[in-house]
Amino acid sequence: MSTSTTSRGPDQDLDTPLGGTPLSHGSLPRRAPQLTIVAALVVGIVLWQTGMSVGLAGVLAVVGYTIAIYVWSRIVEGRRKATNRLVTAIVYAAFLLALLPLVSVIFTVLSKGLPRFDAEFFSFSMRGVVGEGGGAYHAIMGTLIITALATVISVPVGMLTAIYLVEYGKGKLAKWITFFVDVMTGIPSIVAGLFAYALFALIFGPGVRMGIMGAVALSVLMIPVVVRSTEEMLKLVPNELREASYALAVPKWRTIVKVVLPTALAGIATGVTLAIARVIGETAPLLITVGITSSDNFDPFDGRMATLSVFSYYEYVNPGVPPQPALDRAWAAALVLIILVMALNLIARLISRLFAPKTRG
Repeated sequence: MSTSTTSRGPDQDLDTPLGGTPLSHGSLPRRAPQLTIVAALVVGIVLWQTGMSVGLAGVLAVVGYTIAIYVWSRIVEGRRKATNRLVTAIVYAAFLLALLPLVSVIFTVLSKGLPRFDAEFFSFSMRGVVGEGGGAYHAIMGTLIITALATVISVPVGMLTAIYLVEYGKGKLAKWITFFVDVMTGIPSIVAGLFAYALFALIFGPGVRMGIMGAVALSVLMIPVVVRSTEEMLKLVPNELREASYALAVPKWRTIVKVVLPTALAGIATGVTLAIARVIGETAPLLITVGITSSDNFDPFDGRMATLSVFSYYEYVNPGVPPQPALDRAWAAALVLIILVMALNLIARLISRLFAPKTRG
């Protein structure tokens, strides 16, 4: 048995294997990605200034950066590092493309809503107002009242349902409840509005409009969110805590009230807050159940009420003459809704941090 060896030629690089494929290449400058991004941004700005839409210019700039960094790296660094840079660029590009609509929405709402973000907008209604002036005070109060009623309805029902499913539920009944909660999670909001209208029309007759109807419709959308979030938080409570309480002869209901719920309070409160943020901007169910009015009405059991989402919708589709004042009010109402949702999300984070169980390191 013989073995053969192949010697390298005098001009062959030590980093080159016998097959002839180099194992090492050069490397791009440290600031190469940043320089390429700046160049792509400049190209995007130039395209935007020449008349192209900002969205298309941004997409072309991102695609140009991805191609440029890959080609540059392929020439200098080789295929492996170029592929790594390509995948990295695609990940960052996907992130930027996903972020672009959000930035566009925020910029549009701020630029068009700030002109009417004044004291009059927050202190006057639209009663007797034609053209300029007026405000959304009645719609803001209506939104807060209806959402508060929906919360009062949804939170006890959702929490008790979740407690039953986690602590007591066994057999077919629990499975059917879980199934229907999953179904309710995906129903369109207009279906919730039609359900609430049909329910109250059977009692008060057709054509009825009340704030409580809108609260019932929103509660249909809130309950499955509360159930799911509460259920997941209760499942995270260690069984050892329950068993320790049972070992002290504490009844099950008292264990749930004194041990399980306080431990899961942070997550439950966060889920409830996010559920409120989920429904506070709903339009379709409130169009059917509550309607719109230009006057103050803070009684949810008597007559139509105004809400921010419906107010913004009607101001936009029926602007009147001249249309600009109504459009300004519509964008200002949309800005208020965005601020409310953002505030609720910040409150959810604060609650989660303040009421989270304290652990010792």
